[in-house]
Amino acid sequence: MSSFGSFVKTGSLVSLVVIIVAVLYKRRSDELLQERLDQVLSGLRRAENKVRSSDLRVALGFGGDVDLFVNAVELLNKIGAKPPETTEHFEEVGTKEEIEKLFAYFFQHGAAAERYVYNVTLFHDIVKAAYSLPKKRPGLGGAALMMGKRLAKEGLDVLVGACFTQKTLDQFKHKGLRVVGRRLTDDDVHLILEYSLGEYWGKYRSPRANRLILHSDVSSPILESMEEFQKEVVLFKPSLFVLGGLQMMDKFPFPPGVREQKFTDLKILLQKMPLSTKIHFEMASFSDLTTTQQLVQNVLPYADSLGMNEQELPNLVSILTHGNVTHVSDSNPRVATILDKVRVIYRTLRNSDHRDGKRTLTRLHVHTLAFQAILTEKNSIWKNTMSAAAKASLTAHRYICGTDKVDTMRARLLMDDSFSTTNTSQAQRIPFQNTRPVSCWTEEDYELCVAPVLVCTKVLQTAGGGDNISSAGLVLQI
Repeated sequence: MSSFGSFVKTGSLVSLVVIIVAVLYKRRSDELLQERLDQVLSGLRRAENKVRSSDLRVALGFGGDVDLFVNAVELLNKIGAKPPETTEHFEEVGTKEEIEKLFAYFFQHGAAAERYVYNVTLFHDIVKAAYSLPKKRPGLGGAALMMGKRLAKEGLDVLVGACFTQKTLDQFKHKGLRVVGRRLTDDDVHLILEYSLGEYWGKYRSPRANRLILHSDVSSPILESMEEFQKEVVLFKPSLFVLGGLQMMDKFPFPPGVREQKFTDLKILLQKMPLSTKIHFEMASFSDLTTTQQLVQNVLPYADSLGMNEQELPNLVSILTHGNVTHVSDSNPRVATILDKVRVIYRTLRNSDHRDGKRTLTRLHVHTLAFQAILTEKNSIWKNTMSAAAKASLTAHRYICGTDKVDTMRARLLMDDSFSTTNTSQAQRIPFQNTRPVSCWTEEDYELCVAPVLVCTKVLQTAGGGDNISSAGLVLQI
């Protein structure tokens, strides 16, 4: 054999060995990653199962709707929408061109958002187009009802203030959950435009799975179920009152003075709640400065607990510290960044004067794609913070994947091997432990717990995720 032939033969053998080594290395890496995911799941389950949920009563308000889940790009194509050359933010939309620019604005950031469509005819046309899609998925929604369904599923006795048509209510049967509110002629409909990680719309690419919600509500913005709810809640005597859905008031065309009166009525309801009934307020995507100012004056001073996601957290910090709103922020923030903002809110809101029914903030829960962070004041009513963080984390996977069973073959971890507790010079570095994945520590007069999320890689739904996650965290703490 010639020397050239020997060289070729030797080179081919070396290449084959390299390929085999690479395959074996990849296989071993995959095995180690799967082993890590299984260890984390086992650790989260142990933490979750340390505590059992109680049979307490929980009341929730306000509002409900028919959610219509569709793939965002499919619906946009159906209505003839085109990817715009430039994106633009709007606090409300009324034309197809505004929807195009608004969707692209949030889509490119992977940020969740919810906006009011003031053009009712356009909205009804889009709803009609959505119903014609083969893969649409209708269901009952609204923050109060979504959180109520989760709490009832966990075994609690639940009262929800929401208005629906009788036909819709007749189709809705949920053990342990009762809906009170006036019967409507037509249901409010929310269009849930969902998209996946890495999905393209023209030149725009989504960095994570998320959604844009469009609505043209009539009932929910005016808190139509509040009057009947007030009568029922006195007899119900809940241990916890959960308030959500107030983002429906954003940009709604109230007559002069009506928005302010609605918030005044809501404040009176909160003031009348006995101190034995804890109050949790679930944030959402607020863009209207007038609405957020009303929140700061009439809602936040009366809340014992707050829940929000990674977009809503910096928005609330901006509202409290600078008096303005932010529209988008980092969709995958670092733990230290989230915790620093949590501390700002806690220190800002905890010193209430307790007059006229005002309360001291003693709990904060922030749910992100990668992790859960819960702050609870020491010696407060809130208990089992570690188990609550674990349950919230597992619920994130269960709900987003649409399954009761957590499958590590459909999961990934986004948290690093360790994280900093703050971005300041006082930072500590906390290592991530696979077998004990929930990290808890004490600062000043509060405890902080951080739990990783086994992020679902086969997404069924994102809308309602925060409501389910927050509810799961509350279940073990009341």
